[in-house]
Amino acid sequence: MSDGKRAASAPWIRTRLRTAPGAAVALAVLVLVTAFLAAAFPRAVDAYETKGLRHDIRRADAGRSALEIARPQPGLELPQAQREAGVRTPELKRVGGALVKALPAPLRADTSSVAYGLRTTKPVLATEPWLPRPDTVPPQLSYTAQTGLKDHARLVEGAWPTTPDAVTAASRAVRGAVTEETAAALNMKVGSTLELPTAAGGSLKVTITGIVAPRDPRGSYWSADPLVRTPSLIPDPTSRFPQNYWTGTVLLAEDAGPALLATATEPAVFWRIPPDPSALTGPDGDRLTSVIASLESGPGLLKVRAIAGDTAAVLTGLGHIVKDNARMRDAISPVIAVAALGIGSVAAVVLVMTGALIAARRKAELALMRSRGGSLRGIGGRLLAETAVTVVPASALGLLLAVLAVGEGRWWPAALAAAGVGLLVCVALPLRTTLQHIRPTLHGAREDMVSAKPSRRRTVAELTLLVLAVGAVTALRRRGTSGGGTDVLVSGAPVLVALIAALVLVRLYPLPLRLAARPMARLRGAIGFLSLARAGRSSAGGALPLLALLLALATAAFGGSVIAGIGDARDDAALTAVGADARVSGRSERATLPDELVRTVRDLDGVRSAAPLRIEFGVTMPETAAAAGDADGSGTGDRVTDAGSGADTGGGDAAGASGARATTMVGVDPASYTRLARATGLPDFPSGLLKAAGPSAPLPKGAQSGPERVLPVIASPAVAARLGKEAHAVDTLSGDFKVQVVGTVGRVASLASTNFLIVNSASLEERAPTTLLLTGAPDPGKLRAAADGNGEEFAVQLRSEERARYVNTPMQAGAERIYLAAVAAGAGYALLAVLLSLLQTAPERKTLLARLRTMGLTTGQGRRLLAFEATPQALLAAGGGLLTGWATIVLLSPGIDLVPLALAGVAGSDTSPVTLRADLWSLALPAAGVVALAAAIAGVQAWWASRRGSITELRAGDSR
Repeated sequence: MSDGKRAASAPWIRTRLRTAPGAAVALAVLVLVTAFLAAAFPRAVDAYETKGLRHDIRRADAGRSALEIARPQPGLELPQAQREAGVRTPELKRVGGALVKALPAPLRADTSSVAYGLRTTKPVLATEPWLPRPDTVPPQLSYTAQTGLKDHARLVEGAWPTTPDAVTAASRAVRGAVTEETAAALNMKVGSTLELPTAAGGSLKVTITGIVAPRDPRGSYWSADPLVRTPSLIPDPTSRFPQNYWTGTVLLAEDAGPALLATATEPAVFWRIPPDPSALTGPDGDRLTSVIASLESGPGLLKVRAIAGDTAAVLTGLGHIVKDNARMRDAISPVIAVAALGIGSVAAVVLVMTGALIAARRKAELALMRSRGGSLRGIGGRLLAETAVTVVPASALGLLLAVLAVGEGRWWPAALAAAGVGLLVCVALPLRTTLQHIRPTLHGAREDMVSAKPSRRRTVAELTLLVLAVGAVTALRRRGTSGGGTDVLVSGAPVLVALIAALVLVRLYPLPLRLAARPMARLRGAIGFLSLARAGRSSAGGALPLLALLLALATAAFGGSVIAGIGDARDDAALTAVGADARVSGRSERATLPDELVRTVRDLDGVRSAAPLRIEFGVTMPETAAAAGDADGSGTGDRVTDAGSGADTGGGDAAGASGARATTMVGVDPASYTRLARATGLPDFPSGLLKAAGPSAPLPKGAQSGPERVLPVIASPAVAARLGKEAHAVDTLSGDFKVQVVGTVGRVASLASTNFLIVNSASLEERAPTTLLLTGAPDPGKLRAAADGNGEEFAVQLRSEERARYVNTPMQAGAERIYLAAVAAGAGYALLAVLLSLLQTAPERKTLLARLRTMGLTTGQGRRLLAFEATPQALLAAGGGLLTGWATIVLLSPGIDLVPLALAGVAGSDTSPVTLRADLWSLALPAAGVVALAAAIAGVQAWWASRRGSITELRAGDSR
């Protein structure tokens, strides 16, 4: 300008944001959601691992989780005053405080429940005549003088035990207390006296002055040693006959410890320190294991002995609890890594597709800038600046929302994940845009023909990726997936399979479209031919959109199959434990059900069918059959664990059999058992093979079964292999007879054993059932009332209640939530990929419809054209997604066991491996959603284009 002043110019970033605010907001929202998911994932993993570790420690028995530092009584070589001072409260408190402070991080003590004192390690035979003797054996009692009784108990009767005078080793009278349960079981009351023999030949008199009740019975103070709270009736191991005796603990006054030094009970000093898990985090598990090992037999033990004495020892089961938690974490981590890597890859592809869409919309603008002298560095810098203005705040906000939504977890993995999302978008968009303008492009070139005929470089790159992916999948298949731990190659299986499928399908799918277009060209209408021709050349069918869809569908199918597999595993475990919808059985192994009870239960409302079973454990196999079983390797023995409740796990040792000679015999009514097997999904039962006819006909009432009588039996494969086709004699409580195998089945109701024989109960000498299995939905209250009306020896189990036992631990629940989020995120990104791929070609479609409308195309024909054009690509993605999801599950299923996710932590549950299998709904629903969304978007585009006139779309000089 003549006056030397520069012309005013608007800032580039502000101008661009004002020009296209919708695109900027959409990009910011996408980055915000992706950054939130990326940052929330590591925090969610940390959170459920942290909650799982704390849960396992809190729920564990206090005797296992607490740290107990113990040492023998002070040595006899020390002066008596020094020995007494070493077991008094001030010295014990000083040492206990030093031990608590010396605990290495991350181990921390629950100071409110710390207890220390002196206790007897050798039980004392109590000869007082008023004590109960169930089998003429007197009780054996322990004595402990520990601190904190008033803080952890409330006085029910009498007075707190005290020490009016200073107690020494020469004292011969002290005071004590017992809990309500101990007093009730051992007939103790206020004023009762007990005597302990001393080493010198006299006795120490203990007077019970109070009866107390625990404030927190499950707390460490009372549960670390259960006998302190509750006495126990235990068998006498020294007796040749089954005799039981009572054992319990008497709580002495806090400062009465020195009196125990004169007894022959081998007293020991102890400090019990329960852990405080509230400050522990999931990543602390490995450090905690190392710290505990050091305390038990390492440098930590040396520090403990420097405080508590050279003979001190650290006893705890906390290390086993932490290791069990680590095993569950290591079993769950590979499954979670599959979801994380799959969804992360989908998100990255969708972000790159978003950049491609923005680059396509601004191609003409940037080409004009390039033709007027703009440098690639300058154009790229401006694009980076305007992208960063939108993306960086969105990433930071996503990180903040993730931190607020997931309260527990490390911050730096979340920050790195959110930063990675922002960096990908900030780099990918300018880089992809500028690379398209390295060389000036001719105006008006046909983009669809270029994409239909890729360059040689692209072909070489795709072939290289294809070879690498196929090689990785082949190596994974040969190596297997059960190596343990998180493996990137295993976790990336969905990405590898989707990459192979995308590269292959994007090259193959134009061929059938071209073949289909030839007959369509001979028809009168042009809609079919145009749609197939455009579908074969459209850039919306490129490898990147297809890869995103395949990845999303494969991850969603894998996650859905995992969730469905967890539910199926729990249903199967509950069915195996109960045997049917409900079960009535005796609490003891040999208890039989009376006929009146069977009739009453069978007639209850809601009972569809009832199948009586006579189950006999420990049936002795013939020696010849057992030897044959041992010879062919099929002789696997069973052990009985059933006691009238829970799952029957197989034959036992009740008859003196062991190893390969023990099996279980099940007597059934063939008709009712066949209905039961059909209703519960058990293998088909060949009931016709057990007809009670001929030699196996029912015996007259009171008749005895002869040893030459041969009964047909259906056996498990293992037992059938041992018995062969010959008849073998067996001795049972139901009679003596011979058995001959006439068929095999893999499972039997209510038994988890693989060693069993099924016989027609009508052919047995003793036919009374021991178990009644019910199908239907009987009222639990009425069912239990019917069982209780016949005595307390019968138990009722419900399949629904057994299924409810499989509640999620925090680690299991957290892993399931992550998978549900992965399925939802995969579905969302799949739909977004479809939307982006169709939006990229939306301007071209609008122009096409406008041109065709000038040639007489109706609105309905336009809608059909766009729908037919989108259908082949949607079907390609859906079919490829089904194939990719199925291939991923088949590839990973050998190394994935769903037991840690489904059944871990439930006592008595069947822990046999639960393999992953494809779930039809998880495969089909996401694929159907892709097809439906593609059709819906095409219909909306056609409707929107029909509202705009041809003059608006067709402008002079427009290259479209």
